[in-house]
Amino acid sequence: MQPGFLVIISAPSGGGKSTICRKLRRRDASLLYSVSTTTRAPRPSEIDGKHYHFVSEREFHRRQRRGAFLEWAKVHDNYYGTSKAFIDRETKTGGVVLMDIDVQGAATIRRRRKDAVTIFLIPPSMHSLRERLRLRKDTDTIETRMANARAELKQAKHYDYWVLNDSLNTAVKQVEAIILAERHRAGRQAPKGLRVPAKTAVRP
Repeated sequence: MQPGFLVIISAPSGGGKSTICRKLRRRDASLLYSVSTTTRAPRPSEIDGKHYHFVSEREFHRRQRRGAFLEWAKVHDNYYGTSKAFIDRETKTGGVVLMDIDVQGAATIRRRRKDAVTIFLIPPSMHSLRERLRLRKDTDTIETRMANARAELKQAKHYDYWVLNDSLNTAVKQVEAIILAERHRAGRQAPKGLRVPAKTAVRP
């Protein structure tokens, strides 16, 4: 069995990364999703264990000290972490795991997991991003998140792929194509002992 790999999807807050992950999994049931642990309060539509594992700050730090997180970071005054045990278990058995994380977490994972494929979702404009944030009605101020978005966009250069999230359906198809291509990458597909035929000599 070939090992699996990680697919990291990052974007500024309101950039659509969670929505794209949900749609990808509806289109391909084999894709797994890494549910992050967070100290932030759940939004009205969010379910514990499905969207996030919601914990107290005290519990989060207890897990962090125990080494339970592959990466963790403080974002918008809340802590977020990725389960190391889940990632290790699923990728060892051939799973492709989607991860919806911020640029800080992505940078940490790139250093620790060479199998990670990184995708950054680019908003069509800063104006459209502001409108998405306004509609979400988060507790943080829009200006704080917009300032963070500008800083996050500067980190896009470190990612393997950029996808413009102007049309949601188009963006989903483009990310899906990236995952398909990565599944067929030679380094992931070549079985042990594969011999490449020697070049046949051509007579003049």
